[in-house]
Amino acid sequence: MVICGGIGGRGSSRRWLQLILFLGAPCWATGQSEAVVGTDSPETSPSRLIRVRAYEAVQAVLSDDHNYERGVQAARAVAHAVLAEAGPVALAEMAVELSLKLGEALELMAGDEGFAAVDLAEVWFVD
Repeated sequence: MVICGGIGGRGSSRRWLQLILFLGAPCWATGQSEAVVGTDSPETSPSRLIRVRAYEAVQAVLSDDHNYERGVQAARAVAHAVLAEAGPVALAEMAVELSLKLGEALELMAGDEGFAAVDLAEVWFVD
């Protein structure tokens, strides 16, 4: 299964930067045309595949600013694909990966504003 073939460097520079920041150096940035599941390379490790799927879920939500419902449906489709392809443990790992990345982003944003990330998270998630 190809995990990078459709991601490539064709998108906007913002999307390319988001991918590098989220995943590290993806296969197309390392000069490979694609990474194939089933090899022992770091690009296809289970944790790497979870990170790719987590990025796909985030990208689904961010990619269509004018259609919230379509973005949510696409993110759900990624989650359902993870569940179908790799089971509930992988889906839980994807949720953890998303939480870790959100935590990192909140820490950066909170640091810029001069307050604790936990306080920012409380503002975002507590009604």
